[in-house]
Amino acid sequence: MSITAENITWKVGKKVIVNDVSLNISRGETVGLLGPNGCGKSSLLRILAGLRRPDTGSVTLEGQNIARMAKKQFARRVAFVEQHGMTDANMRVRDVVKLGRIPHHSPFSNWSTHDDEAVTAALQTVNMLEKSDQGWLSLSGGERQRVQIARALAQTPTEILLDEPTNHLDIHHQMQLMHLIGQLPLTSLVAIHDLNHASMFCDSLIVMQQGKIVATGTPQDILSEDLLWDVFRVKTKIETSRYHGKKHIYFLV
Repeated sequence: MSITAENITWKVGKKVIVNDVSLNISRGETVGLLGPNGCGKSSLLRILAGLRRPDTGSVTLEGQNIARMAKKQFARRVAFVEQHGMTDANMRVRDVVKLGRIPHHSPFSNWSTHDDEAVTAALQTVNMLEKSDQGWLSLSGGERQRVQIARALAQTPTEILLDEPTNHLDIHHQMQLMHLIGQLPLTSLVAIHDLNHASMFCDSLIVMQQGKIVATGTPQDILSEDLLWDVFRVKTKIETSRYHGKKHIYFLV
C-alpha cells in the first residue's frame, strides 16, 4: 500500500472532527474523497499530508510512520494542494512553481538545469507555460489553482493530495484537470464535490460522513441512490452512461 491510516482520530477541543478512520490507498491509484461540507475531508487530508498530528492512530507511507520521517524526506515524496491561494505577493508564476523544488535543495545547493526542467514540465502539464512571467495577482482563481498544482508537480512527488482542486474552474478546465489527475503516474487522493467527475475519473472512492468513513470501493460498486440519500440527502437516479460506460448520476427535484 502507498498510504495507510490506522484508527486516526483528531479533535478540536471536545469536538471530534476525524473519528477512528482507517484506510488503505494502493500505489498509483486515483482515489476520490467524497462527503458533505464539514464531514472531515479537509482535516483528514491535512493529517495524511503531515500538517496535523492525529490525537490517536498513525499514518504510514509504504510501511514507514510519517511521524518518524525527516521533514525534507517526507516533502520530497508527498505534495499537498490546498483549496485557496498560497500567497498575497505578486510573484511571477514561474517563481511560485519553483517553490516546489525547495525539498530537493540544501541551504547551500545551487539551482540546476534539472530544476528548470521540472518547473517547465509542471507548467506545461497544467497548460500554464505561456503565463510563466505573469504576476500571481493577475491570475484568475482557476489559473491560480492550476499554478498550485504545477508547484506540487514540480516537487516530483510519488503521492499527491488535493483538496477540492476543481474549485473556481469552469467546466472545461474541471474536466481537463480531473483527466490530468487520473493520468498522473502518482498516487492521488482528491477531495471532490462533483459526483459524476468522481465516477468518471477515480479508480476508487472513500465516502465520509460526520468524521467517519461510511463507504469505500470502486465507483461502480458503491455509488447508489440509497448511499447518496443517506450521505448527502439528495434524491438521484443512477444509470450507466452510454458515452463512457460508467455510472452517471441524475439529480431529482
